[in-house]
Amino acid sequence: MKYFGSAEEAAAGIVKAFENPTALPAPLATLFVRTGDDIPCRKWSWRNQLLVALAGHTDARGFRQWQGVGRFVKKGEKSLTILAPIIKNVKDEETGQDKEILIGFRGIPVFGIGQTDGAPLPPADPEAERWVESLPLVEVARKWGLRVEVFEGEGSGRHGFYRRKQLIGLGVKNLSTWAHELVHAADDRAGNLKEKGQHWRSETVAQLGAAVLLRLLGSEEDADLGGSWRYIAGYALSERLDVVSACCAVLERVCEAVRLILDTAEEIAAAGAAKDETQVPVNS
Repeated sequence: MKYFGSAEEAAAGIVKAFENPTALPAPLATLFVRTGDDIPCRKWSWRNQLLVALAGHTDARGFRQWQGVGRFVKKGEKSLTILAPIIKNVKDEETGQDKEILIGFRGIPVFGIGQTDGAPLPPADPEAERWVESLPLVEVARKWGLRVEVFEGEGSGRHGFYRRKQLIGLGVKNLSTWAHELVHAADDRAGNLKEKGQHWRSETVAQLGAAVLLRLLGSEEDADLGGSWRYIAGYALSERLDVVSACCAVLERVCEAVRLILDTAEEIAAAGAAKDETQVPVNS
């Protein structure tokens, strides 16, 4: 596996293109992932889905929910608490009609699938699994010990996320989002991801890095320069920066992350080639 060009050259070309945003292509249409499974936590609020991911679970349910699918919580397991809204019906003083208002939250204990035993669950949606397996450089994430999973993106408030040292989650089917989260992982692995939350620096690194990575892979359309410009502009505005200035401020960090991804891919390819050579039969 060989990559032509360099991260520095590709990054410089993209930053140059950002100088004239009106000439950039329109952002790619959003295509949400449909997992096709019946995992309740994938329909929970984003905050609760995040709590599940932070705990290292891919599936979490209440005690009785697990019983309903033929599984039981193992003795001694400690629950994870999620938040359920408390809704109250009140009469609107202006209209006289009943309406629902949020008055607070209550904690609900849930358990991850690894904390249970019992009947096997139905297999995950094969189409979603095939899509994950088709992602370019997915072997890099796995080499770094990261799980790559999908979630129902529509209505979740997120298109994707990176959970440090654990997981990349994808809620939309586009390579720009996948590359964005993979660059976050590389930035973290390189020791440069110091910011907490969605900070303008780390988000600019991830989105510019995604565009650079996909351009180097020859996926010009998937690099989504129009969408990348809009994404970075949203964060740059909070710092009173223009897009080009924001990109230039993190350019070295972007290139380091992209090179780390491609170097790891080359190592995986080289190891695979060496393994193949040792398995070639020798004619006697």
